[in-house]
Amino acid sequence: MTKAMPKRVLHFHFGKEGGAERFFVNLAGAFAERGLEQRFVIRPNRTWEGDITPLGPVMRNNFSRISPLSLLAHWRANAWVRDWKPDAVMAWMPRAGRLLHDWPGVVKLARMGDFPENLKHFGKCDVLVGNLPGIATRCRDLGWQRPVLTISNFARKVDASPINRAAMGTPEGAFVVVASGRFVRRKGFDTLIRAVARLPDAYLWLLGDGEQRGALTALAKELGMADRVRFAGWVSEPMHHVAAGDAFVMPSRHEPLGNTLLEAWQAGVPTVATRSEGPDWYMRDGVDGIVTEIDDDFAIAAGLARLRDEPGLGEMFVANARERLDAYFSRDAVVDAYLRVFSGDFTAQTRPDAE
Repeated sequence: MTKAMPKRVLHFHFGKEGGAERFFVNLAGAFAERGLEQRFVIRPNRTWEGDITPLGPVMRNNFSRISPLSLLAHWRANAWVRDWKPDAVMAWMPRAGRLLHDWPGVVKLARMGDFPENLKHFGKCDVLVGNLPGIATRCRDLGWQRPVLTISNFARKVDASPINRAAMGTPEGAFVVVASGRFVRRKGFDTLIRAVARLPDAYLWLLGDGEQRGALTALAKELGMADRVRFAGWVSEPMHHVAAGDAFVMPSRHEPLGNTLLEAWQAGVPTVATRSEGPDWYMRDGVDGIVTEIDDDFAIAAGLARLRDEPGLGEMFVANARERLDAYFSRDAVVDAYLRVFSGDFTAQTRPDAE
């Protein structure tokens, strides 16, 4: 039986930096626009903390098994639920699921943006939510017998204003390729550097940072293109950089959804993506953009060359991707689905199916 329209939601989020965290901020903002009161438990010193602070009280805790401060997190979370009486408690990713308790009368859910290896942190959950159907399938294969739903993401509403290319040390007439995310192996930025190296006049802007920064810098130098790669670091609003590019590439080896790809569609930039889990689900090759095999720098380079050399191709991809975005990744549809879940309706889903 569903409850009345929910009024209060408590979030547990121990993520770091990246597209998943940006979506968390976006969704919290969308909930606030619908009138939901919210509270948050997050890691300290997150760059995005200032975006959620106006939305409700924030508790900071690293919530590590080896830290005695984790006991404090359990105590304070219990106190918040007891005194504040939220309608739902939303754990983001497996670690946060450990902070859930057997709170009666509260919808307890875990929201996953990746494929779980096991279900050991979800024992207190009433329902699991993944952002693509494959995650729900994985949970069932692991033995999950309670409800598991698919509620996807939406791209942020940003009026993208292209930055001045001179600010990135890039000639105005150059063919500019943009990519963003954490510099880790699964993101495939090494493959992208190799691909752009095959286009002698192209420049590459990499937005983000991470453990592979040194290796990527060394690779660009090894391939003789260090003067054409710009490492921008984390930027406050990536869409302004993306909008200044001629193409956006998501070269991931593993990508459960691809928030950055959806944001590039929102920014109106033609895209190339590998056939990782997310794009393989919703992106139509040759219709919304170009889809290549994983780790195929030759194919990525060829796709970029087509965008550079074939008049009208990029514009067609942008128009089709925008229609796809509006039809299947609607902000209202996503928020409505979560509100129904918070009310106890475990049938609500958003499931775009790529033709």
